[in-house]
Amino acid sequence: MPEGVAVDDAPMSKSKINIVFATVVLGMLMAALDQTIVSAALPSIVADLGGAGHMAWVVTSYLLAEAVATVLAGKLGDLFGRKLLFQLSGAIFIVGSALAGVANGMVMLIVARGIQGIGAGGLMVTSMALIADTIPLRERGKYQGALGAVFGVTTVVGPTLGGLFTDHASWRWCFYVNVPLAIIMVVMAARTLPQLRTVSRPIIDYLGIGLIAIGVSALILGLEFGGNEFAWVSWQILGLFLLAAVLIVAFVRVEQRAKEPMLPMRLFSSRVFTVSSVLSFIVGFAMLGSMTYLPAYLQYVDGTSATVSGVRTLPLVVGLFVTSIFSGQVVGRTGKYRYFPVVGMAVMAVGLALMSTMNRTTSAWLESLYMLVLGAGLGLSMQVLTIVVQNTVPYADLGTATSGVTFFRTLGSAFGTAVFGTLYSNASESALARALREVPGVSPETVSNPKLLRELPAEQAGPIVDAYAQSIDHVFRWVVPVALVGFVVAWFLPQVRLHDSARHGAADVGEGFAVPDSHDRVVQLERSVAATVRKARARGPIIGELIAASGSTLSPDMAWALGQVYLYGKQGMEATAYGIAYRHRLPVEVLVPIFRRGVDDGLLRNEAGTLTLTEAGAAEVDELRAGWRRWLGARLDDWNSEDPTDRALLDEALSKIAARLLDEGADSDRVSKIETA
Repeated sequence: MPEGVAVDDAPMSKSKINIVFATVVLGMLMAALDQTIVSAALPSIVADLGGAGHMAWVVTSYLLAEAVATVLAGKLGDLFGRKLLFQLSGAIFIVGSALAGVANGMVMLIVARGIQGIGAGGLMVTSMALIADTIPLRERGKYQGALGAVFGVTTVVGPTLGGLFTDHASWRWCFYVNVPLAIIMVVMAARTLPQLRTVSRPIIDYLGIGLIAIGVSALILGLEFGGNEFAWVSWQILGLFLLAAVLIVAFVRVEQRAKEPMLPMRLFSSRVFTVSSVLSFIVGFAMLGSMTYLPAYLQYVDGTSATVSGVRTLPLVVGLFVTSIFSGQVVGRTGKYRYFPVVGMAVMAVGLALMSTMNRTTSAWLESLYMLVLGAGLGLSMQVLTIVVQNTVPYADLGTATSGVTFFRTLGSAFGTAVFGTLYSNASESALARALREVPGVSPETVSNPKLLRELPAEQAGPIVDAYAQSIDHVFRWVVPVALVGFVVAWFLPQVRLHDSARHGAADVGEGFAVPDSHDRVVQLERSVAATVRKARARGPIIGELIAASGSTLSPDMAWALGQVYLYGKQGMEATAYGIAYRHRLPVEVLVPIFRRGVDDGLLRNEAGTLTLTEAGAAEVDELRAGWRRWLGARLDDWNSEDPTDRALLDEALSKIAARLLDEGADSDRVSKIETA
């Protein structure tokens, strides 16, 4: 569990852990789904509400608010408790969803989407933190991987679900559907999530967060309005760019002086972190930008329904999944990762270039192939960036560096959607104007509504469809240089030796989707420890190794029994044979002889059925804890830091993790040994 956080109640049963996980998954599912669910609905939204020039902000406002909320949510969760923040984020998400559903104009919808994004950011970060708080270390990897997979799958199948709602109900149901689900989630959270209390008060970099939020918003507004609402050289656009530059410079200065900065500037002295952040930005830029406008292309140009347009984007998903799994497997086995981003950026550029050639005569199979190529490039690049950062920064910066990389990816998604929108709006305005001169008599309402456009005679619809195809081709053509910049930058990513623990977990496809993650370095270290323990347990029981590392002469069953009494005492609970047997679903008759032997050997004291450690028993437990620490240290030796302060922090964290693993590490051996006895 992260430093400074404690749980009030006893360790949870397997069934309660699964209920907590279901609650957390529901929150993550909704937050991730709403990143892309509106993409297939955008043409219908524009046809209903107007404001085609602001279409991108329906997605951008959500992503930008989410990026800021993810930064704040981790610290606020430490301050006020993760359960409270999870419920509050759910309530904000409900309000935003309801407002989006009843929106009567584009401005109201954009504001509502921003409110949704605030709730979504809180849900994402607290979801990952709650997994760290409630799931035992030895099982946490599969739960975190599953949560990452939920994030990835819902992000990429969102267009299909949005299309289904749009065709068979209304685009408003893309938002209404969240309300009952989120209410169920909040109620489940109130009943199932553990109550956490904060031991230490975190320092929150409010000024830094505010400066970067306003600065990035000003920059995106400038990109969005430039050439659309105002001329590029107008005072409004130049003023927005100047404001953005001033605020971002001020952010850098503040972060250099902040006691606990949101994004420590020293991280950029690492070439790995800098390159990985740039590449994460580009991956987010290309992925969300293309996924937002592909359904619009398919509806306007190919004449598909909203549902079919969502389904037709699935080749991109297939390409992403296949190459993510492939790259993860190779990195996990070899520790070599450098050329994956290089190849990924090159393939991404090829995919974008191919997509810029599509028109109304391009076959569906060829379009699917182009999407597959783009998805393959994204998958090759996405999987390794977080892994490599976690293996190069000092332990003290592990949490901020990990969350920093995912923050840049979310920012890239917001910028990508905005830039795609600006290019599309600027190109479509002139292209559609030319088309309407060729086919006079077609109303603007028909032009903006893909359903009505499909009903026009071919000779009237043709020029308009071509105008849409040229506009979106223009977008993809101008984004190719962004991928090429990524290709050049990727060559500067150095190859470093991955920690053994990181390689053990590198093949987890769920991790490849870069879920907004915990800022807590202990949580990140625990993930590496969990991977190490999981691999060791796969070879067989490890209790014997731990006892040998401690130099103890205890038998495995006695070591487990002493560990149980120690943990009960540490939690302020009375340790009894019946209570321990009930907790582990064992017959009490199996445990009584072990505890009686502990009393006879002078390791335990039995007072009216309550078991406590004697001085000798406490000394044995201390030896076991030290043995755990030595066992972990031997397997995490490549985490050694030359900085004495960083090394001291790592030693302290490993000692605490070792103490927590005392119970978990003996579990599998406990079952076999006790049943044999």
